[in-house]
Amino acid sequence: MAHTLNTAMIFAAGRGDRMRPLTDTCPKPLLEAGGKPLIVWQIERLTSAGFDTIVINHAWLGAQIESTLGDGSRWGVRLVYSAEGEALETAGGIAQALPLLEDAGEPRVFVGVAGDVYCDFDYARLREHAARMASADEPGMHLVMVPNPAFHPAGDFVLADGTVSLDGAPRYTFGSIALYDTRMFRDLPRGTRRALTPYYREAIGAGRVSGELYEGPWENVGTPAQLKALDESLRSRAGLPRGFPPGFPH
Repeated sequence: MAHTLNTAMIFAAGRGDRMRPLTDTCPKPLLEAGGKPLIVWQIERLTSAGFDTIVINHAWLGAQIESTLGDGSRWGVRLVYSAEGEALETAGGIAQALPLLEDAGEPRVFVGVAGDVYCDFDYARLREHAARMASADEPGMHLVMVPNPAFHPAGDFVLADGTVSLDGAPRYTFGSIALYDTRMFRDLPRGTRRALTPYYREAIGAGRVSGELYEGPWENVGTPAQLKALDESLRSRAGLPRGFPPGFPH
């Protein structure tokens, strides 16, 4: 399998119910923090790491995402869109986007990241892991873990010596940044709604998941309060005037 890691997928199809009323008229990834949409922070990080193609799936208010971001030329990257109509969840979204993620039908390892996560992670660090995954006989994953935030103190999985496991310690939280192998999703019919959790657990149980701990800035922006706090933090860091993000209810 070719293992040049130059393709990423940003998951942007969720409804963002906890972010209402902001997401009643604006898709969650387009909500702004620090003067730019959440998803643009991710596009910029991926572009700076040398990615040339970013697939974005969308469902709720997806036309707004396409019209706002366009073809990606302003960032020097190619943006392509996988429209779902009704959100297919993460595994279903990957299966739907396989023709965009693979290289003329050849399987690929790609980066997948949530469109509502803010981080300073260097995606170029993943290339060595991608090469290893591409040469493996069975498809696996590589998960970027973060220290457990206050809202998720028990963590998700165990990370020790670069290996992710289900039981034991120390436990960390999955940072919604990972390497995936398209071979894992080829048996899932396009248009099927399917969560990714069973895929994580099966692959981890089979010993096919590696991981690393990232301890830099990371925020999973799930509520208006979290969005406001991130906006204030980014504005402070950049020396911008503090205020409410556009569309934020005063």
